[in-house]
Amino acid sequence: MTIARRLSRSGRRAGGNSFARVLHAEWTKFRTVRRWVSGMAAAALTLVLFALLAGASSNQQGSPPVPTGPDGGPVTDSFYFVHRPLAGDGSVTVSVSALDSSIPKGPGDLRPGIVPWAKAGLVIKASTRQGSPYAAIMATASHGVRMQDSYVNDTAGPPGPVSPTSPRRLRLDRSGETITGHASTDGTTWTEVGSVRVSGLGSTAQVGLFVASPPAVGGGGTSVSVSTATFTDLRTHGGWAADDWAADPSGDTWTGTQVGAESPTFAGYPDNGSGSVTRSDARFTLTGAGDIAPAVRDSLPTGGHLRDILTGTFAALIAVIVVGTLFVTEEYRTRMIHVTLAASPRRSRVLVAKAMVLWSVTFAAGLVGAVLAAPLGERLARGNGVYLFPVSFASELRVTVGTAALLATASVLALCVGSVLRRSAGAVTTVVVAMVLPYVLIAVPFMPASVSTAVATVTPGAAFAVQQTLVPYAQVASNYTPYYGYYPLGPWSGLAVLAGYAVASLTVAVVLLNRRDA
Repeated sequence: MTIARRLSRSGRRAGGNSFARVLHAEWTKFRTVRRWVSGMAAAALTLVLFALLAGASSNQQGSPPVPTGPDGGPVTDSFYFVHRPLAGDGSVTVSVSALDSSIPKGPGDLRPGIVPWAKAGLVIKASTRQGSPYAAIMATASHGVRMQDSYVNDTAGPPGPVSPTSPRRLRLDRSGETITGHASTDGTTWTEVGSVRVSGLGSTAQVGLFVASPPAVGGGGTSVSVSTATFTDLRTHGGWAADDWAADPSGDTWTGTQVGAESPTFAGYPDNGSGSVTRSDARFTLTGAGDIAPAVRDSLPTGGHLRDILTGTFAALIAVIVVGTLFVTEEYRTRMIHVTLAASPRRSRVLVAKAMVLWSVTFAAGLVGAVLAAPLGERLARGNGVYLFPVSFASELRVTVGTAALLATASVLALCVGSVLRRSAGAVTTVVVAMVLPYVLIAVPFMPASVSTAVATVTPGAAFAVQQTLVPYAQVASNYTPYYGYYPLGPWSGLAVLAGYAVASLTVAVVLLNRRDA
């Protein structure tokens, strides 16, 4: 039986002008055309197959474990640490008089550069184990004094860089689990930067000086950096083996350690570089690399996230665009549009009914595919040793529902463009370009951030924001671009952009359908 006969029969059964009957007629048309139903099934199956492929194709068995912080999220916890144990309560004070960074400009060529979040100061940490609880007060290269704890918390202190003529004195006090950080420019007037509760420090914690130098960000990538800090006038009080630095002239009770040397979130040192500490009289000079911060995609490039599992969205999108276009252009090709419009003289109802049926069917197919794809792909990936950025149940639910809504809305856009152009090839090409080209531009790693951000803001491709699960952090410099999974719009805001295009296209299609001959 031909498609034309099916369309004719469903149009006759509809009868009357009630919207419910028009809706039923359009549903009957859709479900009785096998290739349209098969196209939707193929879209759902594509999501699952690509998820299985993504999960099975990566193998990181035997890789070093990814450090995690107190909240279970991945962290970067690599820095140079000069420390000693503190039993019970106490305080430590030091002056930071210099913080200089170097960035490789070529093989073996280190030159001075700006690393805005290079940091040097005082830290109290449960142990040198990566991911252990901590609190720190520090001077940074471009962001003034900061108090940070638990990897994700950051509090601003006095602004301004440090220099020999403008040093920053820092103090860290412990009273039980309460850690308080102070800063001063003269050692007399102190400003409290923050006071935090750090659980899990234990009765004896490691306390001392540290320096960290995150990778420098530029040109769509990162390069390792190294920073050197100068400390003077180190003093300790409380539960220490000695009351101050002067009482320990040899410095033998202090230990220099490169924390997290083998961590997958540590970018390492420039060629032939390493962490070190030297002492001249009352002056400490520390050199180090790394960071103490939440991990982001730049610092954990081997980590996967849910969007990677749902890469089949790209192929499923093409399938639903084709079906959405054919749902209306096929009637024009077979001239059965005359029967449809004769059965329902109010033409706008026909197009709205088609849109509702198509959106519902596509959403259902996409939801089934995403619900199956996400857990299967994640299980395979983890089984192959791939670390996946953690996602809450609410976020995973949002991604699966949002993926289905993205496909459904794109299919309605295709339907409306098909109604306007009345030709399958032209409509499919137009919508594929509108949806897929932004996706391709976003997928180019060295696309200028301004371009990819604009593409992900104003084009229908903004809808892919509904799949984002990664969180940007103000205290971590990184390539926060769509390529790495960071979108300029929120998940639902991005989907709303696509919905806006679909509604605008539906409006245009209704106007033209009412004005033109069938």
